[in-house]
Amino acid sequence: MMNLGGPATLDDVEPFLVRLFLDKEIIQLPFQEVLGKFIATRRAPKVRKLYEAIGGGSPILRWTTAQGEAMCRRLDEMSPETAPHRFYVAFRYTQPFADDALRAMQADGVERAVAFTQYPQWSCSTTGSSLNDLWRAAKRTGLEEAFTWSIIDRWGEHPGFVSAMASTVEDGLEAYPEAERDDVLVMFSAHSLPLSVIDRGDAYPAEIAASVSRVVETIGLKNPWMVTYQSEVGPVRWLGPSTETVIEQLAARGQKNLLVVPIAFTSDHIETLSELDIEYATLAREHGMTGFHRAPALNARPEFLDALADIVHAHLTSGAPYSTQYRTRCPGCVNAACRGVPSRLASAESAACAAADAEAAEAAEVAEREMQNSMTSSAA
Repeated sequence: MMNLGGPATLDDVEPFLVRLFLDKEIIQLPFQEVLGKFIATRRAPKVRKLYEAIGGGSPILRWTTAQGEAMCRRLDEMSPETAPHRFYVAFRYTQPFADDALRAMQADGVERAVAFTQYPQWSCSTTGSSLNDLWRAAKRTGLEEAFTWSIIDRWGEHPGFVSAMASTVEDGLEAYPEAERDDVLVMFSAHSLPLSVIDRGDAYPAEIAASVSRVVETIGLKNPWMVTYQSEVGPVRWLGPSTETVIEQLAARGQKNLLVVPIAFTSDHIETLSELDIEYATLAREHGMTGFHRAPALNARPEFLDALADIVHAHLTSGAPYSTQYRTRCPGCVNAACRGVPSRLASAESAACAAADAEAAEAAEVAEREMQNSMTSSAA
């Protein structure tokens, strides 16, 4: 289960930020080794206070663990022929890292593995970066041949995910008095990305839009709605419109009731508990909004846990190695490692290729024997 992760303690904050700002697959800076570390260390005291305000660390590992445990229990019941199922967490910028997950898998005797992104919508900077790091970790640990892999690289339109997300929107709307409910504007907020990533042709904005469209359709949403992006950091241009700026603009035109829905996040962490619940809620109140609310995160919502299990079960049943989109690189991609696959890939496709290779080898042997027979006959 791959995700960006979050610092579990206050002492983890600065190392987390350093790893984030040094990652060229997320953000590209001039003289990155120097400037990235400088930005991270400068931001660390402020970010440390933010984590202190939400309990002293990120709950993302706790929620991912709860989701993994519940998913595996469901999978054991749904697919006893592939049981027991186990989950392993691989975070990008804090423990447990991909190396830790791979070593634990080896120790447990795992042979068949699924790289399951916990980002519902694809981006080269999120899922792509996590997969690239996973394959590098396999090489670092000498475990390139240890597991047979397949990849779940996106699931933002999966019916179970869409239904669970729709339920959070409905729960959020229930927080308003019935007389005000029709006046609520629903803002679907996703994590932003540097525009340099988007300009290369990254599918992220389209996938966010697809998820939102499915959720709106599922609810039959009558309220006005929009999509915005949050969590911009660093001295580069980011995908907009900015959630923060839009809140100010809506307040300026008299909007009082605003429900923010974290469409790209599957659990509570710093972006929901601090940025939305504290920073943006305060901003909204200061600008005159009296009805600012945030829809609940998916966390351990049973409907979402069912969806996670169904996503994996459907993937295993299909025999597909990855989605049809996975191997299609962005038109402007400059990362040679992007969309890579492991050396051992489990799939109906690879089985078909192996069968085709075997048939071709057999046909070649038959042709060679016939040629030898023909030559023998001619010599006689």
